[in-house]
Amino acid sequence: MANVVRAALVQATWTGDTESMVAKHEEHAREAARSGAKIIGFQEVFNAPYFCQVQEPEHYRWAEAVPDGPTVRRMQELARETGMVIVVPVFEVEQSGFYYNTAAVIDADGSYLGKYRKHHIPQVKGFWEKYYFRPGNAGWPVFDTAVGKVGVYICYDRHFPEGWRQLGLQGAQLVYNPSATHRGLSAHLWQLEQPAAAVANEYFVAAINRVGVEEYGDNDFYGTSYFVDPRGRFVGDLASDKDEELLVRDLDFDLIEEVRQQWAFYRDRRPDAYDGLVRP
Repeated sequence: MANVVRAALVQATWTGDTESMVAKHEEHAREAARSGAKIIGFQEVFNAPYFCQVQEPEHYRWAEAVPDGPTVRRMQELARETGMVIVVPVFEVEQSGFYYNTAAVIDADGSYLGKYRKHHIPQVKGFWEKYYFRPGNAGWPVFDTAVGKVGVYICYDRHFPEGWRQLGLQGAQLVYNPSATHRGLSAHLWQLEQPAAAVANEYFVAAINRVGVEEYGDNDFYGTSYFVDPRGRFVGDLASDKDEELLVRDLDFDLIEEVRQQWAFYRDRRPDAYDGLVRP
């Protein structure tokens, strides 16, 4: 019998406040669970606007502790209710002055498995993230969940192949890539980079983008979220480029081993020859 995982993702429009934004995602998660999904992931800093379009100290108010903050605790309850694994991207405060762009991973029984902190932090017009976030310092964890081995790579990270490979080397079968990217900057890369990463590292990728224009800038987030398989093929249609959407797709994890045997990219790696990649 095929090892099929029914997986979900949500691309959402900003509601105007955290409470209604979290409540909306809870309803999407319940709908996904009713459709048989066993894992779901949300977009970058899902419970807030994409405030990095501006550099203002007022936006530190969106930060909370991980895992002891209210949103992650609420998502733990949701995981227990739905029996789903949940990938929860939030603005994390570790202590005064220490802030990260983070995703918590919660298992299907509601247990907190750990977090990934975004490594690569942009600082360009409309994406002033260095104003808010320190670079991630928690490595490249892959979480042993109820559905399999799951990793996370956040937005701007996707432009850097090294992290994708780290996740593959640690056994990832599915990597969630929560993002906030707009039409004018790198839209032509959106359907190139994640499929290429899925092929190079021979696992599934869930690429999630926000959708719509929000109150703190004119970035037009274009959605078109999708799942892609280890051969670089989209699993079903992409989501809308204008509207909020829940995607639920069946991912055949047996394809991972099939592709790794056929293409053998891991066998033919040459780490002995790669010293120059990390030499200053």
